[in-house]
Amino acid sequence: MDTTLLVLGVVIILALAFDFINGFHDTANSIATSVSTRALTPRRAILLAASMNFLGAILFTGVAKTIGGKIADPTTMDNGLEVIIATLLAAIIWNLVTWFFGIPSSSSHALIGALVGAVFVGAGSDQVKWSGFGEILEGLLLSPIIAFIVGYIVMTILKYIFAKRSPHSVNKGFRTLQILTAALQSFTHGTNDAQKAMGIITFALVTSGELSDLTVPLWVKISAALAMALGTSVGGWKIIKTMGTKIFKIEPINGFAADISAASVIFSATLLHLPVSTTHAITPAILGVGAAKRFSAVRWSLAGRIVITWFITIPISAVLAGLIYKLLFGWS
Repeated sequence: MDTTLLVLGVVIILALAFDFINGFHDTANSIATSVSTRALTPRRAILLAASMNFLGAILFTGVAKTIGGKIADPTTMDNGLEVIIATLLAAIIWNLVTWFFGIPSSSSHALIGALVGAVFVGAGSDQVKWSGFGEILEGLLLSPIIAFIVGYIVMTILKYIFAKRSPHSVNKGFRTLQILTAALQSFTHGTNDAQKAMGIITFALVTSGELSDLTVPLWVKISAALAMALGTSVGGWKIIKTMGTKIFKIEPINGFAADISAASVIFSATLLHLPVSTTHAITPAILGVGAAKRFSAVRWSLAGRIVITWFITIPISAVLAGLIYKLLFGWS
């Protein structure tokens, strides 16, 4: 078998493994609030998330093209496949470490940081499209701020509208509505997160000469969508526990507000072809909702640890990918 095709096969397997891990690592982003408020049983929540993740992943490709071409140009890299192998291994390792400790870190940050680190070490700093990386980084940094503000505003409006209604009747109605928002959250998760593995596979296909441009083939869409859906079906209970119960006590109206806020931020980014972190959308949305409900109700110490993880993910993933590239392939 041709060596290039063999290496390409390894890249595709690793990319789908990353997507699978991303599915169970980020399951909590879609269903933590609906599970914690008992709007859905864990089993039904995961099945709903898996199916909606698949649907969202199939319908959009703009983010995939951003991932595949805005950080580096696959057509100018002779060692592009090796760079991608180091990228994926680093992102997978970081995702598994944070999953093991129940920390809702960002798979997006891990992948993007790892890609920059691998390209920097494997091909040189001039091969990194710093302007494209800056644009992606800007979206990653702004999205949590926007999600917090939107969550705070939505919850404040809901508090005003339902101030004179009994909490029991309000929460009963919003518990039903949470099923819809959980579906919407899962759909938007698929429209953005699954695109990252698609982009990496497409990058590899262009590098190997199998494709001439960054148009995502149908089989790549289906494979990535299936991998994420299967990963989602496994679930990520440690992170679900952190997201759904440890930040503050979430009631159905709070879960609805957080889900609708996060979904609006993620889908807006998808329409702009910007990769954002679903973790960075739902967690700040929950924090914003909690602050609007009662500022002291939020466990800000836990929120602080989560934020620290966000900030260290990109540099750690970049360094890890560079070390893996050096270990496996040596310096360029």
